[in-house]
Amino acid sequence: MVRQAVRDVRTAPPLPPADPPADPAVAALRAAVDDLGASSHAIGELMLEVAPAYLSDTEAADVLALLCDQIGEPLDHGLAARRYAMSGDRRALHGTVL
Repeated sequence: MVRQAVRDVRTAPPLPPADPPADPAVAALRAAVDDLGASSHAIGELMLEVAPAYLSDTEAADVLALLCDQIGEPLDHGLAARRYAMSGDRRALHGTVL
């Protein structure tokens, strides 16, 4: 139920540009970054189910530490994915996931 509410309220990850790049290497890299962003958004939604948006990062870290350990995700990546799922802004992933 929380996951659906987050989807209803927050924006989905941005769509890729309409015109693909001419260079196949750039296109492949862009696709990899888009896939990473989409999976980070899904992980962020999971993090929001466990630590709702009203919790600060500090409070959420206490709750999410065990979950991140169990799924093999570093806590700072989990928190960044949570911020990304809340905001829909990919810049939330810079320095951690991207």
